[in-house]
Amino acid sequence: ITKLHEEGVQFLSTGGTRQFIESLGYPCQAVEDLTTYPSILGGRVKTLHPKVFGGILCRRELEQDIQQIAQYEIPEIDLVIVDLYPFEATVASGAEEQAIIEKIDIGGISLIRAAAKNFNDVVIVPSKAEYAPLLEIVKKQGAETTKEQRKWFAMKAFGVSSHYDTAIHAYFEK
Repeated sequence: ITKLHEEGVQFLSTGGTRQFIESLGYPCQAVEDLTTYPSILGGRVKTLHPKVFGGILCRRELEQDIQQIAQYEIPEIDLVIVDLYPFEATVASGAEEQAIIEKIDIGGISLIRAAAKNFNDVVIVPSKAEYAPLLEIVKKQGAETTKEQRKWFAMKAFGVSSHYDTAIHAYFEK
């Protein structure tokens, strides 16, 4: 977080992660302030909003996309970092079905897929395993990445997504 902040990266987050970033002394905009909607349905819906996904999926080379995000006051989001709900750990803990179901991440997996789809413009860090590669890039290049690096992160992201969905499928298959 420190290195990203030093590079001028502005943070946008929800709940506990936002509080953690702020506890380290860094400013962090609440997603709710961007979307003008609170976290609803017991936290099930936080990031699923056009102001978030529009900022991730905007194709920077298309004038039509740039005009639309300007029209709807959607900020470009160039870096997405996600730590999915711990579905597998919750299953392994012997938790009851309702607790397991609540650990099926919807917004996080959607953020991963959207950012990976738009790797042309967005870096996706889909798990803690990719923190070190991101830090190495930031140390060497600052807050700029190459398309090849973004594509590598996208490949990792679809691997995380695939593994996550496979674990959920296996749970339901039992």
